[in-house]
Amino acid sequence: MSVKIQPRPEYPRPQFVRQQWTNLNGEWEFAFDDQETGIAESWFDGRSLDRRITVPFPYQSEASGINEKEVHEVVWYARDFDFHPEWRGQDLLLHFGAVDYASTVWVNGNLVGGNRGGHVPFTFDIAPYLTEGSNRIVVRVEDRQDPCQPRGKQSVSGKPVGIDYYCTTGIWQTVWLEPVPQVRIERIRVTPDVEESAFKLSVYLHAPAANWTIEADVLEGENVVATLRKNTTNASARLFVRVPDAKLWSPDTPNLYDLRVRILQNGERLDEVESYAGMRSIELRNGEFLLNGEAVYLKMVLDQGYWPESYLAAPSDDALRADVEITKELGFNGSRKHQKVEDPRWLYWCDKLGLLVWGEMANARDWSPEAEEMLLSEWQRVVQRDYNSPAIVSWVPLNESWGVPEIDKGHAAQYAFVERAVNATRFLDPHRPVIDNDGWEHTDVSDVVTIHDYTSSGEEMFAKYAQTAAGGALPDRTWWDGKLTFAQRGHYRGQPVMLTEVGGFLIRPHWLPADQWDVLYDTYGSVNDTAELLAKYEDLMGAIASLRFVSGFCYTQLTDVEQEINGLLTFDRRPKVPVAEIARINHSLRLRPSEAPAEIAAC
Repeated sequence: MSVKIQPRPEYPRPQFVRQQWTNLNGEWEFAFDDQETGIAESWFDGRSLDRRITVPFPYQSEASGINEKEVHEVVWYARDFDFHPEWRGQDLLLHFGAVDYASTVWVNGNLVGGNRGGHVPFTFDIAPYLTEGSNRIVVRVEDRQDPCQPRGKQSVSGKPVGIDYYCTTGIWQTVWLEPVPQVRIERIRVTPDVEESAFKLSVYLHAPAANWTIEADVLEGENVVATLRKNTTNASARLFVRVPDAKLWSPDTPNLYDLRVRILQNGERLDEVESYAGMRSIELRNGEFLLNGEAVYLKMVLDQGYWPESYLAAPSDDALRADVEITKELGFNGSRKHQKVEDPRWLYWCDKLGLLVWGEMANARDWSPEAEEMLLSEWQRVVQRDYNSPAIVSWVPLNESWGVPEIDKGHAAQYAFVERAVNATRFLDPHRPVIDNDGWEHTDVSDVVTIHDYTSSGEEMFAKYAQTAAGGALPDRTWWDGKLTFAQRGHYRGQPVMLTEVGGFLIRPHWLPADQWDVLYDTYGSVNDTAELLAKYEDLMGAIASLRFVSGFCYTQLTDVEQEINGLLTFDRRPKVPVAEIARINHSLRLRPSEAPAEIAAC
């Protein structure tokens, strides 16, 4: 008899850990609802659904057990679970890591809530709906092929073409149950203060304003190195915990401190959660990016976060860790996770192993006032979810004018929306830089000027920016289709400049007839074999590094994804070129990071 291994068994939320929990991944009942009759027919009433799916993998993927590529805009899930006696007297939280896109949830036929947003977690307290013995969860998901819906690289047609891939519909991150006390810790917000060698903790309670005591311990290994106890009459408190001679976090030395936070009343411990933090600072100064007060030349790689067997959903925690490890082995110090809000376990490995991250939102493709609110509502939850990660050093709400396609035509509302997205991000996180619209058509508020340029030779790349390198202005237009570097009201104001999509070299698929080549094969720089790819990589990267006004780059890309075959690795993570050779080149770039970039003339 074979034993099924539960997929994604690890605890899904490393930044906020409780010891007691139940993983609900595995086999669920499943159904397509193409006629959208499920609500009218009360599919939530306990009836069995006709198919089976492996959660948390989308039905489009092989890992789900269904592997059907056609678009189904409405799907249903259901599963039973048993009531545990130790849950009595507690709340029981039902957590979803991410469900794309709009969800409605029932427990034992009772509507418990809904969620809109395909990349963010949501939670319901289902204790009021439980019964002794068996209980049933039912989830209905809508995932419309709507270009105004935040979707990232998921194809609007449902089929992979150009730079778009198969869709991910429904549950794609872990589902779990967590029994919790009725008075508990709701959220912890951690801000490092390097100058004071301290962590600023904001602790929010699920409780009324009353007399509470909050305790926080900072641990290095098994040793408590700092502790603080504070009384509060509010349902929140701020703690300033000094850590003597705190060790700094960086890609070379990813030192992390464990945190334990407790809430007490009248000496009785009501709840405790575990977390971790890294002591590091971020600053932009004189056209450079500074980490812990030292200039760092950002050497990033574009990471789409797709897998051949499971698409947006990571097949395992080991797979997430392996992507971080190979990125570092290739000699990159950062990752630009592209058009995806990644699983929190990936961020955990970036924190633990030391990889700088640009956190980016999955964008819509078209604009409307409702589309603005859909993106901003979800994006603000992304920033809140990932605020504590020391690895994240920049936020990117928008990319290449996706979702604001007429900003270059003077569309005032779209321009205002981009600036509003930046302001909303800064309100939630005033400590990290924000890139308003990565690639081109920047507004007047971006903290970094980022340019996408797939010029394929070092000589041409250097020539294009020679005037800027000599102290002139930035080019008015970028590589792609004459896109403006700045939208009509934007100006260069001394920010750091980075080339955040470059390279994209792909080995020509000679096994395919020329009439079957994707348009991408002639868009990016194509090569005949791995030797030519390596030579062109070294040529281009050397030229970029010689542009002293450029403070970082992002190479496209880490892996192939379906028809987009310009990865340094294949889709199944096999290196196309010697890893050590790419690392040798990357380690040779900008060996004098303290040398300030050349000044650029103001526009």
